[in-house]
Amino acid sequence: MFSKSERAPGEAMSSPSEPPRTPSTAASTAASPSVIGADLKITGNLESAGDIQIDGQVEGDIHGRSVTVGEGADVKGAIIADNARVCGTLSGQVRASSVTIAKTAKATGDIIHKTLSIEAGAFLEGQVKRLEAEVPKSAAQPTAAKPAAAPAKAPPSATSSNSGAGAKPTS
Repeated sequence: MFSKSERAPGEAMSSPSEPPRTPSTAASTAASPSVIGADLKITGNLESAGDIQIDGQVEGDIHGRSVTVGEGADVKGAIIADNARVCGTLSGQVRASSVTIAKTAKATGDIIHKTLSIEAGAFLEGQVKRLEAEVPKSAAQPTAAKPAAAPAKAPPSATSSNSGAGAKPTS
């Protein structure tokens, strides 16, 4: 029905597959969250480098920088993010640096976190596990050296050489 050759006179050519016209348009798109509306149901995994706001239904795992499950949302799957906020229904594991379970939430599944906030009135059924901070490489090296240093302190030959040094030679 429509083609490039059948455009109206004076109409600019435009294609849905064209890249953004300006770099500022691309930057503003990356900053805005991806929203799953209340009337939308998705079956499959979601992955975004940015923020995801879910107000509908998702059956699948969700990976994003910041994931928010809205009050009316229903998620069946894991959430992996830097920040996760659950206000609706969630059946699945949450793995995030910062997790907030709101008072309107009904979460069933394990929570793996660095920081956790559970508001009064929230429903949570599952295990809560804290992610340990990674040990800096400089701190790990002395720990590995300690077992090697411990046997060097107490060998029997070191004790006998010390006592022999204090003995007077006989002539």
